[in-house]
Amino acid sequence: MNKLSTLLALAALSAVVIAAPVRADDVKAGDLVISQAWSRATPSGAKVAGGFLTIENKGAAPDKLVGVSAEIAGKADVHEMTTENGVMKMRPLDKGLVIEPGKTVRLAPGGYHLMLQDLKGPLKQGEKVPVTLEFEKAGKVAVSLDVQGVGAQAPGGGGGMMMKKMPDHSGMKM
Repeated sequence: MNKLSTLLALAALSAVVIAAPVRADDVKAGDLVISQAWSRATPSGAKVAGGFLTIENKGAAPDKLVGVSAEIAGKADVHEMTTENGVMKMRPLDKGLVIEPGKTVRLAPGGYHLMLQDLKGPLKQGEKVPVTLEFEKAGKVAVSLDVQGVGAQAPGGGGGMMMKKMPDHSGMKM
């Protein structure tokens, strides 16, 4: 191997070592990395469930989450939950959710989330629920939501950074 080949090989290896690692359960789509996709188990007869995940944009241009679909749900949307004057309000994001370059957006209980409606069956702890996210630039991306316990606040059932328990909307009628 000549000097140039050796230098190129070392440069390529350095780039791999320095780059932020992508975990095995992460999904990469273009400049986006989708991680920590999860949901909560639902009681029998529940018609809605939330989906939660993290989207990191490692690129130089924004992308937008414009839709979601899931075979287990008759309807699926990207939603936002806010509290105004002590009243919780939930609404679909009809114009999508922008993921700015170099930023991370977390879909979590009490904020942005995937709303799975008209469930065809319960979500059971330990299952993986396939959903398809649709981005303006990255296109359609298949991910699996890891179903946690009924009251989980984060993947693995832990509280994570949440300091208070957010309400469980798994039995909520839409």
